[in-house]
Amino acid sequence: MIAANIGRIFLDAYNEKNRSNYNAKTFFIEKYFALFFDHPKYMQWVINSPFVQGLKKGVAPTSVERKLKLDVLIDKISKNEADASIAIGFPSLDLMATTSGQITNMCLPLREDEMYLSWIGSGFGIGVQGGMCILFDNALILLDLYDGWKLYRDFLNKTPTLRGNQINNWNGQWIAHRYNKLTFDVSSPASGFFPIGTGKEGGLEVLTQTWTKILIGIARNYPSTLMNSYVYNLVKTNITIGFIPFELPRIRQPFELFAKYFGFIKPGEVEHLFGTAIGFMTACEMGVIGVNALEPRGFKDYITKGVIPKYNENDVEKTINFYTYQIWLLAMLNNEKLWEMSQEIAQQLINYKAGAEKSRLNRKSDVENLLNSISSKQFLLNLIPIIEEEKEVKHLEELGKLVHLMPKDNFPYFSTLIRFQYAILNK
Repeated sequence: MIAANIGRIFLDAYNEKNRSNYNAKTFFIEKYFALFFDHPKYMQWVINSPFVQGLKKGVAPTSVERKLKLDVLIDKISKNEADASIAIGFPSLDLMATTSGQITNMCLPLREDEMYLSWIGSGFGIGVQGGMCILFDNALILLDLYDGWKLYRDFLNKTPTLRGNQINNWNGQWIAHRYNKLTFDVSSPASGFFPIGTGKEGGLEVLTQTWTKILIGIARNYPSTLMNSYVYNLVKTNITIGFIPFELPRIRQPFELFAKYFGFIKPGEVEHLFGTAIGFMTACEMGVIGVNALEPRGFKDYITKGVIPKYNENDVEKTINFYTYQIWLLAMLNNEKLWEMSQEIAQQLINYKAGAEKSRLNRKSDVENLLNSISSKQFLLNLIPIIEEEKEVKHLEELGKLVHLMPKDNFPYFSTLIRFQYAILNK
C-alpha cells in the first residue's frame, strides 16, 4: 500500500502542476501504460502481472497483445480483491506464498483507485546497490523522476541492444544527474547524460548508481532536516527494510566542509569516496542515515588501530583521499572549532619533538605514545610527561580539558583528526 500512497502524492502534484484532472485509472491508461508497457520493450517487469504472463523469452508482444493484456488487468482490478499480481506491493492472496508480510484478516476499504495508484507509485522506486529500492514521498522529487521516464522511453526506443525493465536503475541515474547543479542543463536535460554500460551477457544496460551520489544530490537540493523514505525490493521473495529517515543537512555537511577548507574540486572527484566503507543495507541498519553512513573505505584502521597516516602532497589521488578522511572526521565531530584546534595541537607536538636535541631525547616517543592512545584515559596519561616538559603548554592544557569533558564516542574521531593534522605538518 506504500506504493499507492506515493502514487496519490504524485498524481495530486501532477494535476496541480499541469492543471489537469486525471484520476488514477485514466492516468494509468493514458500515461503510465503508454510509457511503460505499450512498446515492444517494457520499462518495468511486474512478476505475475497480466503484462508478463504468457510472454516468451526474446519475443516482444505485439500492439494487439499489449492492448489485450491491458484489458485483462482492467477487468481483474474491477472484479477481484487486490493482490500482488494486480496491485504493486500488496501481498499474494495465497497464504502459503512468499509475501511482504502484509497479510491481515481485516477487511480494508480498498478501491480500484488504490490498485492503479500502486502501479503509478511503483514506477518511482530509485534503485541502489543490492537490488534495493528507495521510495520518497516528496512531491517535487516525484515530479522530477517523472520527467526522466520520458527520456528512458526514448533511450529504449533508440537503442535496440539496451535491456528493458530497468526503471529503478534509471530513476537512480536520472535523479543523481538531475540534481547535479554543476552539470545539469535544464534547457538540454540529456546533455552529458549516458548512464549505460555493458551488462553481464554482453548487451547494454542501465548501470546502478551509488546510493551516496543519489542522496548527495537530493541533500544539495532539499534543505529539510529529515526526509523519510521507504526501502524495499519486490522480487520473487519481497524484501521490506521499512521506513528510513535521511538527515539531509548532515549528509550534505562533508561536501560543504570539503569545499570550505580545500577549495573547488571537479564534479565527481570526491563524491565516490564517501560512503564506501559500508553497504546500503548496513547503513539502513543504523535506523537513520546521516554523516556516519558516509564513512570512506580504508578509514577504519586509522581509528581502531591508531595508525599514523602518511601524507604525500605530490600524489593528487592520495591527497584527495587524505582530505576526505579529515573532512569526514570533522563532520562526525560536528564542531568546526576542533579543526583549528587540532592543527594547533599538531603544530605544538611538532615543536615539542623538535626540541629533543636540546632536552630529553625521548620526546619523539612521548609524541608517538600520545598519538597512539586508544582511549581518552590513556591519552590523558600520555599527555602528562609532555606538559611537564614543555614550557608552552597553553594548547596542551586546553587539549586535556577538552578530552576529559568530551563524550567518549567523540574521542576516537578527535584523536584521529589530530593524527591526520600531525601527518601533514610532519611531512
